[in-house]
Amino acid sequence: MSKATIAIIAAASAATGAAATAAFFSSRPDRKAVQIPPSSPIDSPSRTSPLPPAPSGPVPLPVRDTPPPVNPAGLLQYGFPGPVNDLRPGLSIMSSFDRRTRNPHWVAEHITPASLATNSGDRKHSYFVEDDTVPEKFRAKLHDYFRSGYDRGHQVPAADAKWSQEAMDQTFLLTNMCPQVGDGFNRDYWAHLEDFCRRLTHSYPSVRIVTGPLYLPRKDPVDNKWRVSYEVIGNPPNVAVPTHFYKVIFAEDGRTGGNVSLGAFVLPNAEIASNKPLVDFEVPIGAVERASGLEFASKLPTQRRKRLCSEVNCSLIVRQYAERQRDLQGAPVRKRLQPPA
Repeated sequence: MSKATIAIIAAASAATGAAATAAFFSSRPDRKAVQIPPSSPIDSPSRTSPLPPAPSGPVPLPVRDTPPPVNPAGLLQYGFPGPVNDLRPGLSIMSSFDRRTRNPHWVAEHITPASLATNSGDRKHSYFVEDDTVPEKFRAKLHDYFRSGYDRGHQVPAADAKWSQEAMDQTFLLTNMCPQVGDGFNRDYWAHLEDFCRRLTHSYPSVRIVTGPLYLPRKDPVDNKWRVSYEVIGNPPNVAVPTHFYKVIFAEDGRTGGNVSLGAFVLPNAEIASNKPLVDFEVPIGAVERASGLEFASKLPTQRRKRLCSEVNCSLIVRQYAERQRDLQGAPVRKRLQPPA
């Protein structure tokens, strides 16, 4: 990883734990070429005939005269163990659910100026519900969050689905939730980031966002070893509390085959000061891919990619929670994004 990448992620350290993010992503040393000493005449005897040509295709496996005495694939007669990623398409969201952590792998959404300008949904009529498309034994349950100390944190916010009551209701499924720190994060900095994504529709006609949890290692100060450690809530405890969250943003210029401005941000699941610059949490998309095991833009050619924070001013508008909730019931925010200075 380049020094510039390390510097970007190292800057993403809130006092509550993002420094570990930077240390994790920057802990791999650059590989150096191995110097191979020249071989001696003894090591490399002279050859009297040329080397045989390399095979042009895959080398066929030897044909066995007798069948093997075992059949591991016979297990599948009793069922496929998994893993199974519960893919859930919907009106306002599409998600892939992780049965092990009871959290989504990722949740995708699409917002446009028209979708945000329509106010046909009201969150007062929406309720948190378990997702019955996931087998009962693998679901997150409503009672798992009871007195846990964490918010049921939307990955796709309800405010992005106001164009339909049914679409808004789908954002209240627990497959769209993760345990999030409330004060200072879910109700504050994270909400400001969601507002930033909505304001992008004043500069782009189409914005796609992928959001999800991360479980990043931290370095033990005693033995200097890296370990992944996270809280688990519920009774019995089975819903993992992510250490971090990511957002990957695709801001499209609206032309077929046009440019796409990409931005990726990783934030700790912890209280973050409202004056912390958003660009301090900007990371390369590749860093999110390595940490999550996912791929986000494998089919997007390099020549069509733009860096989002080079195209617009990646900054937040900080407002109090009560004020923001009032605005979400009315017209969308009209402040336009300004180009970077």
